[in-house]
Amino acid sequence: MRNRTYTLRRLSLVLGVTLVLGAPAAFAASNNAPAAPAPLPASHKMQTSPTPRGSAALSPAAEAQLTKRLDAMLGDTGTQVPGLGVVLYRNGQEVYSHFAGSRRFLTQDGTAAEPITRDTRFRIASVSKQFTIFTLMQLVEAGKLSLDDDVSRYLGFSLRNPAHPNTPITVRMLASHTSSLRDGTVYSIPPSVSVREFFTPEGRYYENGDHFAPAEEAPGSYFCYANINYGLLGTIIEKVTGERFDLYQKEHILKQLNTKADYVPGNLAKKDFAKLGTIYQKKDENGSWDEHGPWYGKADDYGGRQPKKESIYLQNPYAEDIQGWFPLKGYVPGTNATMLSPQGGLRISYEELTHCLEMLMNGGNYRGQQILSPASIAEMLRPQWQYDPTLKNGSTAGGTLLSYGLGEVQIAGGSTSRVNRTHEIDLVGHNGEAFGLLSGVFFRPGTKDGFVYIMNGEAVAEDDDPRSAGQFSGNYIWEEEIMDALTEALLSKN
Repeated sequence: MRNRTYTLRRLSLVLGVTLVLGAPAAFAASNNAPAAPAPLPASHKMQTSPTPRGSAALSPAAEAQLTKRLDAMLGDTGTQVPGLGVVLYRNGQEVYSHFAGSRRFLTQDGTAAEPITRDTRFRIASVSKQFTIFTLMQLVEAGKLSLDDDVSRYLGFSLRNPAHPNTPITVRMLASHTSSLRDGTVYSIPPSVSVREFFTPEGRYYENGDHFAPAEEAPGSYFCYANINYGLLGTIIEKVTGERFDLYQKEHILKQLNTKADYVPGNLAKKDFAKLGTIYQKKDENGSWDEHGPWYGKADDYGGRQPKKESIYLQNPYAEDIQGWFPLKGYVPGTNATMLSPQGGLRISYEELTHCLEMLMNGGNYRGQQILSPASIAEMLRPQWQYDPTLKNGSTAGGTLLSYGLGEVQIAGGSTSRVNRTHEIDLVGHNGEAFGLLSGVFFRPGTKDGFVYIMNGEAVAEDDDPRSAGQFSGNYIWEEEIMDALTEALLSKN
């Protein structure tokens, strides 16, 4: 997960606080050529889209360079990944896509595998937060709730930080991670348990109050990224609609975006489940990493056998021992949507993610259908919180989270969150990291230039292995390499 302690320490020693505020000259370093990837099995046939005609198209040279850089990320050791895919837009047109590597290994040694394709779907991690906010904003537009409502009104109990008993925690605070709530060790709990169990001293998941921030990190002013916020948003959506979170979102957002995405793998149609990929790490069941050892499935590793319908596998990245299958029958909507992972559990394909990107770049309109109003999209994209180094008003995850909207991250091209080595490119969107997967949906504000990407494995540990650290930002090396390559292509001349 996003600790990034090594990265932050290294950047602060080299560049100081000027990098947090933006110092473009500090990044003008030559790019090290990536190592050549290990040979891939014959089943790993790579798919690259033909270049479209028109002013948006990439030049053959830019397309070849992007493909070369992406293919160099594939492999079996170090910072290489088992599989990846990207789709790139310029001026509102798709101009490039590339899918390579394995979505699922069929043998322990990896010599037989199913390839990644455009319709491969993965558990997309925190990119799911965008879809939770899409759902929330539709309800706001319908007058079913307000962003500044006290969440206690919907949860059925009074939720206050004990250090700030007179300060309401609002829906907006949950969506912008300024609620003063914290993940603790466990933030997804069984469907039979109420979310109240996180927040009362007698609750079985109270964790000695670890789900509350200390007094100096007050609600509404201090930012700390916490997945539990979105579990509560999912629960509020249920309370307002009277429907289970996943079922409501499928009918009102996912269907409108023409997707077959789902939070419950057993509920996917058979043909859609067949394209579900596995997320891998080179970490065994004892927590030991060995980049020269086999890949271990960490999420959605079903061996080709679809789970039962209406059942969910509970996972907590910080507490891998607290997991297991639970039936959804009998669940009461509005009591605990955390088990559905509104913060990270959506299974969606590359193709379907482009529908999300198109809607964001077109002011809430997806191919002629107005799913959200331009005003709602603008409210999502605008900063609800920004880091102030004089106030130290937030936890920035190694300088990667300096500005946050409603389910959207703003990346300043001259800051520690930058994604291009030599150019200052601002982006807005969201990335995801969980169980070895890294993903992102981003575009350049004020343009229709953007991209989606997914990588499905890590051979070395985030943070603990120094090779995971980025070379010119607070991001991980995988994120740096893929987004530097994609943004260089965006800037290339056609």
